[in-house]
Amino acid sequence: MATERSFPDSFINEDPQKALQALNEALQGESDNAEWFCQRAFAHILLKNYSAAVDDAKKAQQLQPSLPLAFMRTGIAEYHLNNYESAHAAFTQGHQLDVSDKSFEDWMKKCEDMLRNRTELSSGNRTSTAPPVKHDWYQTESQVIITVMAKNVPKDGVLASFTERELSCTLRLASGESYNLSFHLLHPIIPQQSSFKILSTKVEFKMKKTDAIRWEKLEGEGQESNIKHFNPNPTPSNYTCKWDKMVVDISEEEKSEKLEGDAALNKLFQQIYCDGSDEVKRAMNKSFMESGGTVLSTNWKDVGKRKVEVSPPDDAEHKKY
Repeated sequence: MATERSFPDSFINEDPQKALQALNEALQGESDNAEWFCQRAFAHILLKNYSAAVDDAKKAQQLQPSLPLAFMRTGIAEYHLNNYESAHAAFTQGHQLDVSDKSFEDWMKKCEDMLRNRTELSSGNRTSTAPPVKHDWYQTESQVIITVMAKNVPKDGVLASFTERELSCTLRLASGESYNLSFHLLHPIIPQQSSFKILSTKVEFKMKKTDAIRWEKLEGEGQESNIKHFNPNPTPSNYTCKWDKMVVDISEEEKSEKLEGDAALNKLFQQIYCDGSDEVKRAMNKSFMESGGTVLSTNWKDVGKRKVEVSPPDDAEHKKY
């Protein structure tokens, strides 16, 4: 909890909505506190209220022009609004105030990359509208993988930015149109150990988890009380197919992709499920759910007429929670 009239980043990260309410009340009584406007901008950023964040951060700049953090918050909010020129200008001013903070340089480079990519994508005078592109995600103990089902994306057609809690990317589709994606991640990742791969039928983003925990969902604000340790047994979300006929057209390039450990196992289950008949899918779902994740059968004639009992490995004990 924050102390009285103090709003550190840790307090805002813990519950951005609660912090926002507290800052609203504080600023009603003291409307010239630049640091509070700066911290309220941070709360707005976490809540994805980017326009409000820009307003608060610029107010902080006016009240205290020498506050580097106000320019940082302005730049981040402008970046998420796709105002890369304004964001770059804010980061540049902040860096001039605090040359020791290398994060300003990182953000400036991201803006430059996005501006360069925007120029390249618009050079063909094509429209910016793009057809919807389907995506899905699954996880292993150490990674979160997002798969975007876009065919024949050029080898230089992806620009991605990984931060601790966000993946932002622009894809240039085979048609020449651009497609933007942004994910505010539920838990932190390690940007330096995250990457993407372009295949003939999809683009795959692999993000390294900071902690080996199971994510309940892909996006949102992390809730420490809901964290569960990773269970190596595959879950339906790991292999459920949402791409219908598109996945049937997977190329030999993808099928021969070398995977190891949990990633290989997840890939196998996903492929079996996607390629299977309706009976195979019903059998896999029924056997997995009824056995508590200890049995995965594709034989509907067998499991369709009986309840599948729990059958853990010989050296393991099944426990109900």
